[in-house]
Amino acid sequence: MRSGADMQVGNQRYLSRKDLPETVPVFPLTGGLLLPLGQLPLNIFEPRYLAMIDQALSGNRLVAMVQPAHHDPTLDVNALTPLSGIGCLGRITSFAETGDGRYLVALTGICRMRLIEEVRTTKPFRSFEIAPFLTDLNAEQQDDTVDRAGLLAAFRAYLDSEGLETEWEHIEQASNLMLVNSLSMMAPFGPAEKQALLEAPDLKTRAELFVAIIEFALAGDPGDRLQ
Repeated sequence: MRSGADMQVGNQRYLSRKDLPETVPVFPLTGGLLLPLGQLPLNIFEPRYLAMIDQALSGNRLVAMVQPAHHDPTLDVNALTPLSGIGCLGRITSFAETGDGRYLVALTGICRMRLIEEVRTTKPFRSFEIAPFLTDLNAEQQDDTVDRAGLLAAFRAYLDSEGLETEWEHIEQASNLMLVNSLSMMAPFGPAEKQALLEAPDLKTRAELFVAIIEFALAGDPGDRLQ
């Protein structure tokens, strides 16, 4: 997926600001975490978001994942719902129709971005001007800053505590960038913890925060562990 320090997602390379749009459609989803080069599967069924995917597929295939500002999974997200200021831009790299009115989509993360201003349109979905985090386009340069052993030890301790297993061969082959971001996305953290991981300033800090969340959960009562 990558070549050198270049960000390549699907068939497209993203090297600088000129490769990214000024505005993007936004998919607000509580608990939805997308990080650079991570892959997020989505089951799209609401008409407004079906329309959003249709537009993306007819253009640059880009959609921004953003959590609502209030991390309440029961929240009815609408056109007036305040959104978190930072999300992640993703490219549709997999698409299928189900035959019953749904789309099954996979978004692959490109870079984080800050929402600047909402763009009013006649579309049923929301769009925003964005300011991309351009350092994410060569984030693999941060690979050597990560305490890989500590990260894997914390993840192994969590799996052991829950009686879970994983394919360690695949994990051991992953770069630190892929490892940190994929584990952050797949771990059963709450929306607030996921937003904190998203907003971590660099890969090293994200890895350290991931370990801290795991250690805090393991030190607590079993009933307080990650859900």
